[in-house]
Amino acid sequence: MTPAPYPGTEAPHRQYHLVSSGVRIAVHEWGDETAEPLFLVHGGSDFARTYEEFGPRLARAGWRVVTWDQRGHGDSEHAALYGWDADIRDAVAVMGSVTSRPAPVIGHSKGGALMIQLADAQPFRFSHLVNLDGLPSRRPMSDVSEHERTRMVASDLQGWLEHRRTTATAERKPGTLEELAHRRARMNPRLSFEWLCHLVTVGARQDADGWRWKLDPSMRFGGFGPWRPEWTATRLPGLGMPFLGLLAAEQEPMGWGTKPKDIEHLIPRTGRLEVMDGIGHFVHIEQPDLVAGMVLEFLS
Repeated sequence: MTPAPYPGTEAPHRQYHLVSSGVRIAVHEWGDETAEPLFLVHGGSDFARTYEEFGPRLARAGWRVVTWDQRGHGDSEHAALYGWDADIRDAVAVMGSVTSRPAPVIGHSKGGALMIQLADAQPFRFSHLVNLDGLPSRRPMSDVSEHERTRMVASDLQGWLEHRRTTATAERKPGTLEELAHRRARMNPRLSFEWLCHLVTVGARQDADGWRWKLDPSMRFGGFGPWRPEWTATRLPGLGMPFLGLLAAEQEPMGWGTKPKDIEHLIPRTGRLEVMDGIGHFVHIEQPDLVAGMVLEFLS
């Protein structure tokens, strides 16, 4: 039997699909449909309903909160191949379907890094940008010559395609609800077991032989395709919209490993960096009231 929802969580008020580049993308919303939109972007190997505590808090403050499952994640369709640019195209499709005006955007982890790149390319879509522990700078910055960069991309592409061939017919391992929660706990050691069980009920499906995460089995950890963190981090200084970066001080397996000294010099002139002492990578799940309060104060 599926357990009751985790206290404080709230299922999306609206759920629907739209098509982006031939792939069906699942969209989830909280709040009044006529209110001003605010976009949430989830991280790698996650899904939109990880925001079931955080999103409703923003909706109660008067926002129409819109989020979506990235391709291959959650209730969105699986694709033949995945890549950073495909995720950005899907983000443009969702955001463009909701509004043509600048709107606040909040991205966690990979979602935060994706939105740095989109904000650099299409700043007219953003009134504010909030990054929840998605500031990628673990690798050293370097000036790589063009021919070296081309070779790097080629090797990444080859490795990614080889991985895709070996997983084309793979299926995720089934288990009980509790077994899936224990597997997730290895990556989320700071989250309560009760919360992880709730994640299973909204991020996995129950088949005849047990529960399986909905994540495409071809998606390896990260799921970014050919991409390097510094390619995104170096875009930060040029952002012109108000920017708030929340950096988790406690390191976790799914985090970036970024330290304040790694990223402080890249924060844009219009932005600020807040270090979240005693909090891990999932800042909005560990401390939803604190983070929602900081975001709402920033947006005001």
